[in-house]
Amino acid sequence: MLDLLCIGEAMAELRRGQDQSGFVVGFAGDTYNTAVYAKRSLGVAGRVGFMSRIGLDPLSDGMLAAAAAEGLDTGAITRDEQQNIGIYAVATDEVGERSFHYWRNQSAAKKLDATKLVPARVLYLSGITLAILSPERRRALLQALGALKGTCEIAFDSNYRPKLWESRDAARAVTEEMWDLADLAFPSVDDEMDLFGDDSEAAVQKRFAQGTFASCTLKRGERGPLSLTNPEPAEEFPKAQAVVDTTAAGDSFNGGFLAARLQGKSEADCLRAGHALAAYVVTMPGAIVPV
Repeated sequence: MLDLLCIGEAMAELRRGQDQSGFVVGFAGDTYNTAVYAKRSLGVAGRVGFMSRIGLDPLSDGMLAAAAAEGLDTGAITRDEQQNIGIYAVATDEVGERSFHYWRNQSAAKKLDATKLVPARVLYLSGITLAILSPERRRALLQALGALKGTCEIAFDSNYRPKLWESRDAARAVTEEMWDLADLAFPSVDDEMDLFGDDSEAAVQKRFAQGTFASCTLKRGERGPLSLTNPEPAEEFPKAQAVVDTTAAGDSFNGGFLAARLQGKSEADCLRAGHALAAYVVTMPGAIVPV
């Protein structure tokens, strides 16, 4: 059995090289990033798998090789003869904030098959995982997760991206259903306010206080995470020293947190592990930083 199975889309990432004359190709995607950082944090102490669907194209081959090189179990990655891996280009401004351009209409991950779920102690997915699927495939995945409820821990990050959803109502309904399924919740304050219309962080906290989570962590950017499971006293977290690129900040936090939890750490130690990893990742360019 895997310790952690992350479910979603990995894409080829195009980023300007240091001399600005060409592009460097890497591989990234929110749940893939979390899988990589969780595996790096766990090392030989845990097995981490990534579940996705890719093509037969050279970039798909590169992604599969990159995942294997990171030590990820790739047994749940299937191949598609008709579709290819998605591609995106990313640019960052002077304070590290990102802008993206996507080519993902033919992404094979949109045909992810929920019947291929493999056993794991923790299953992790995001709002992006659900948003890219057709309503029928999305419903199949939700039903598969519901059938596994109680046999493993389900971890979820809403990671709301409006352009990926057919409507805000659909995104809200699916996200609410996932919060009901989730044992480990990773909401981000900005995403939750955007999707659900909460007028303040306090309103977000009040809404999540009604949930029954094993652990619920509100991510608040540079101010650091806040446990909504054990909110008092709130800990002060050090800020990153020099932010270069905020790509994968939340993904790496989730990876560090989940790795610590899988090793039996307390929630407070999980928060510290996640924040320390995210604070390190944002000091370098790219979603997946060098080892």
